[in-house]
Amino acid sequence: MKTNNRRKFIENTLKATLAVTVAGPAILKSASASVISVKHQQLGNNDTPLKFTQVPLGFEYAALEPNIDALTMEIHYTKHHTAYIKNVNEAILTDKLNFASEKEFFDNASKLSAKARNNGGGAWNHNFFWESLKPGTSAGPDGKIKDAVVAAFGTVDKFKELFTQAALTRFGSGWAWLVNDNGILKVTSTGNQDNPLFDNAQVKGTPLLALDVWEHAYYLKYQNKRNEYIAGWWNVVNWDKVNKRLG
Repeated sequence: MKTNNRRKFIENTLKATLAVTVAGPAILKSASASVISVKHQQLGNNDTPLKFTQVPLGFEYAALEPNIDALTMEIHYTKHHTAYIKNVNEAILTDKLNFASEKEFFDNASKLSAKARNNGGGAWNHNFFWESLKPGTSAGPDGKIKDAVVAAFGTVDKFKELFTQAALTRFGSGWAWLVNDNGILKVTSTGNQDNPLFDNAQVKGTPLLALDVWEHAYYLKYQNKRNEYIAGWWNVVNWDKVNKRLG
């Protein structure tokens, strides 16, 4: 009798062990799904958090030569920009950020972690920059943007002088910008990956045009000659896009 009871106990134990082993992956999968569900609940009312995406480049890497070389464009787009996109989306999840739009993200820039702030700026700024470029030789601003530039700065040449100066004198890494501040055009610059949409920007406004003056944007071709890079960049500005941004 005791032998039978022991045999049954061993058999039942083996069955229970087998059941746990078979069900283990399903249990773990269920637990993982629960964790994901909790994270999404913590984000608030949105089903999914804000996600930055990389815009298509819109032209071949070599399309802007000789003003911007193909290798620089390829590294800039596929390495630097791609990293900003990846890192900001990681930060959004890690920090449990619940913003409905990129605008709301930047409205709270001063409250963000360094990873979210820097990479969010880098992701957005580069998308904006690529769309500001166009193959061929630019004839300069025309239409509404030309009228607005002349009204704000006196002449197109004066505007280009002020913008070039803002780009040249930005110490270290950063950006030069043309912004629309409630109908008034202004030239400004920002450090690192900040932009005029940040809540704590020194000069706020709607960006119309941007120039990346980080060394990775020009060093392969121009080395330390930022002035030559800026001069070449004027040749590939997409003024049609700037006109559309002006509205």
